[in-house]
Amino acid sequence: MWIFPGQGGQKSGMLKDVPQEMIERVKTLTGVELTDDDKAYQNSIQIQLGILLLQLFNIRQLKKIHQQPDAVAGHSLGIFAAGVAADVISEDDAIKIVYVRSTKMQESYPTGYGMGAIVGLTRKEVSALVDQINTEDEPVFTSNQNSELQTVISGSIAGIKKVLDLAKDHSAQKTVLLKVPVPSHSPLMQSVADVLEKELAKVTLHDPNCTYLANYNGHAVRKVDGIKYDMINNLVHPVYWDTMMDVAKEIGIDTSLELQPGHTFTKLVKSKFSDFRTITMDSMNIDDIEFLLEKWKRG
Repeated sequence: MWIFPGQGGQKSGMLKDVPQEMIERVKTLTGVELTDDDKAYQNSIQIQLGILLLQLFNIRQLKKIHQQPDAVAGHSLGIFAAGVAADVISEDDAIKIVYVRSTKMQESYPTGYGMGAIVGLTRKEVSALVDQINTEDEPVFTSNQNSELQTVISGSIAGIKKVLDLAKDHSAQKTVLLKVPVPSHSPLMQSVADVLEKELAKVTLHDPNCTYLANYNGHAVRKVDGIKYDMINNLVHPVYWDTMMDVAKEIGIDTSLELQPGHTFTKLVKSKFSDFRTITMDSMNIDDIEFLLEKWKRG
C-alpha cells in the first residue's frame, strides 16, 4: 500500500531533488512559481502544489524501479497523487485540479481559520467538547479520525483554541494547532467542493488499476465514480484514516510505503499494526527501497 500524506509535513528545501522540468511544468499549467522556502510554505497554494509535485516525483521514482501499488491511501490532499499512482488521473490534470482546490481554499478563508489535533480522547469525547464551543461566530467541527485516540478539529482559530483548552482540562495527552491555514474537512468547505465538481466534470478519469481507499468513508473503492466523489467532496467530510487502515488490513495488505514529505502515517500504521512492514521515502534512498521491496516480494 502506498500512502500519500497531505498538508502539514511541508518544509523548506523539500523539492531539491525534483527535476526542474517538473517544477517548470507547474508554472506552465498554473502560473505559480514554486520557491520551496519557509515563506512560500505559509501559503496554501504553494504548500499543496509543492507536496503534490514531490509525490508525483516519488511516483516516477517508484515506477522507474518497476514498482506498482496493490492499494493507495491518500490523506486529504494526498488523494490526488494517489489517483495518479492508480492511473485514475493524469499528472497534468492533478496539478490543475490541486491549483484550483488550493486557490479556492485560500480565497474562502484567508485568515482566522485552521485545524487542531487532540490525542488521548475518543472521538465521542472530542465531539462533546466541540458541541460546547461551536457557534455561528466561532464555528468548530469534529474532523479527521487519524487513530482511535487521535481526532482532528476544524474551524475558526478562536473556537479551536477553546476546544483544545477544554481537551487539556479533560486529560488529553496532547493538543496542537496544526500547520494548516484553512478549516479543511468540515462543512465550511462546501463552496470549494462545488467548484471542484465543476472542474472535475472537465477531466477524464479512469477506473483505478489497484484498490483505492476513500477518505470520506474509509472503504475500498475499485470504480472511478467513488474516487471522483472523494476528489470533489473530501474537504467537506472528515478523513476516516483509522477506518482506511482497518480496511487495508482486512483486504490483506501487510506492507506500507509512505511517500514524502514526512513519516507521520507510518507511525500511525506501526502503532495500530505492529506486524506491518513499513518504508518511508523521507528516510530511505530509492536503491534501499528497491532492495527491501524485492526482498519482501520473494518472501
